Amino acid sequence: MYTKLQYISQGNTVNEQLYNIQQALDAGCNWVQMRFKNQTQKDAAQLAEAVKILCEEYLATFIINDDIYLAQQFMADGIHLGLTDMKIDEARAILGNTKIIGGTANTVNDIANHVKNGCDYIGLGPFRFTDTKEKLSPILGLSGYFKILQELKKKKIEIPVYAIGGITINDINPLMETGIHGVAISAMITKSDDKLKLIQQLNEKLYANIIV
Repeated sequence: MYTKLQYISQGNTVNEQLYNIQQALDAGCNWVQMRFKNQTQKDAAQLAEAVKILCEEYLATFIINDDIYLAQQFMADGIHLGLTDMKIDEARAILGNTKIIGGTANTVNDIANHVKNGCDYIGLGPFRFTDTKEKLSPILGLSGYFKILQELKKKKIEIPVYAIGGITINDINPLMETGIHGVAISAMITKSDDKLKLIQQLNEKLYANIIV
């Protein structure tokens, strides 16, 4: 079962990234997507090597954004692909069936295509405007998530869907009511002064309706 909280890393340098990732892991986050765009191959490899070691230490899932060869080189648990990155089925052919492949989606069609091509989970967004991404797809809002999740039910498409994009703590309950599996968070965790408290609060809300 996939965790309900994913941390998408932030930072402009290897050291900034490592600091933020270590802080998130320390605070109890157990899924890290390493997102380190527009960097040299050397820096990306240096970061991936360090994050791999950290995630093993904390028993956390280690996903690399976009770079499939980096994911192979450092034996990450999987990869997350954006709408303009490598195609899901191509990545599956390279990585095989044991690795996790996540895909970004903005519409029901995106999700249906990803599922057909062997995707394991969906990052559906953006929920609202976020300056984390340069080229933003149309904003979904709560009603967008609700419509898409209802449509997936009708089509009998089952896959873990994560909300992403400018999410705050007060959005969690209404978002979970749309039927999503969880949330992928970047800035809210990175900028928090009390990450331990924040991640506890997030998990309480995310797992509130789970019957064990």
